[in-house]
Amino acid sequence: MKADFWHRKWARDEIGFHQPGVNALLKTYWPMLGVAQGAAVLVPLCGKSQDMVWLHATGHPVLGVELSEKALADFLTENDLNGRPAQHDRFCGYELEDMTLFCGDFFHLSADDCEGVQAVYDRAALVALPSEMRRRYAEHMTAILGATVPMLLIGLEYDQTLKAGPPFSVPESEIRDLFVDRYQIEVLHSETFERKSVSTTETVYRLTPLNPA
Repeated sequence: MKADFWHRKWARDEIGFHQPGVNALLKTYWPMLGVAQGAAVLVPLCGKSQDMVWLHATGHPVLGVELSEKALADFLTENDLNGRPAQHDRFCGYELEDMTLFCGDFFHLSADDCEGVQAVYDRAALVALPSEMRRRYAEHMTAILGATVPMLLIGLEYDQTLKAGPPFSVPESEIRDLFVDRYQIEVLHSETFERKSVSTTETVYRLTPLNPA
């Protein structure tokens, strides 16, 4: 899946994947991650998610990474925020108080960029990637964070033959295959509903590092 696909989606406002408001599952299950107030949180493929506002309001510095410059500009406008241009050799974006928004390729993110990150929140990153990119995503997450911080991951599972992604179906078996050698994986919540006439199961996972920092 190429960058142009996402740039076109944002340019045309074809953003059905965007969730207005704060995700209810985040508010319910984030406390179960046991992340200390003041701990920085990485939000990969963040879009213009209101979840970042909520995390920030609960006392977490936020590092958001997003491919679309329009998504980040919309995030600032819609939340009446002003950001300074980010000073970085691989990303553009914005710097705010206790919030950094990088615009660019997630796979260009380095361990140095993530210094101080103590948790990950993934609602829309893994499910946005086709199967051939998901293992690369998991491996890159390990490369930049060392598999030493907990993660709250929200996944979707449905019959992929009935509906094309994104968001893609990522079954629990695949999530375990991607992360089980580095994390203890627990299902905190699972619910099945109809999404665009297709039975879909949404699952909240808590990933606890086997070798925490």
